[in-house]
Amino acid sequence: MNKADKKAEIDALTEKFASASNFYITDPSALTVENANKLRRACFKAGVEMRVAKNTLLRIALQNNNKLTPELDASLHGPTAILFCDTANTPAKVIKEFRKTNDKPELKAAWIDASVYVGDSQLEVLSSLKSKNELIGEIIGLLQSPAKNVIGALQSGGQKLSGILKTLEDRKQ
Repeated sequence: MNKADKKAEIDALTEKFASASNFYITDPSALTVENANKLRRACFKAGVEMRVAKNTLLRIALQNNNKLTPELDASLHGPTAILFCDTANTPAKVIKEFRKTNDKPELKAAWIDASVYVGDSQLEVLSSLKSKNELIGEIIGLLQSPAKNVIGALQSGGQKLSGILKTLEDRKQ
C-alpha cells in the first residue's frame, strides 16, 4: 500500500468514523474464507457495514475524530474488522447469532454513543441494549397507558351508572 492509498483509506475511515455514532472493533482471525464471507453476508443482511483495515490507519482515523480512547487504542492489535451500524445493538446481535456456529469473531471493543465497552464479555450487554425506536415505543406505550385507564374507567362507570338507574327505575314500578 503506497502513501496515496494510505491517505485515501485514512480519509475514508475518518469520514466514516465522523458519521458513525456506533461501531464495533472485532477480531476476525481464525475465520476461514467461507466463514468470513458468511459473516459479511449476515452483516449486509442486517444493515451492518463491515470493513477490515490496518490498525495504524484506524488509529489515525480515530484520532482525527477525537474518538481514540486508551481502551480503544489498546484493542487495536492483531487482525481487526470494524462493524458500523446506526442501531447500537444490531452488530452485537449479528455476532451473537453468528457465534452459534463459530468461535469468532471476538469483540475487542465497541463505541456506542460516546460510551466505550471493552472485551468479549460485553457482547451480552450490547445485544440486550434497546434501540432508539424501541425506547420511543415503550415511552409512548407508558404515556398512553394512563389515558387508556381513565377512558376505560369512565366507560365502565357509565355502564354501571346506567345499570343502577335502570334498577332504581324498575324498583319504582
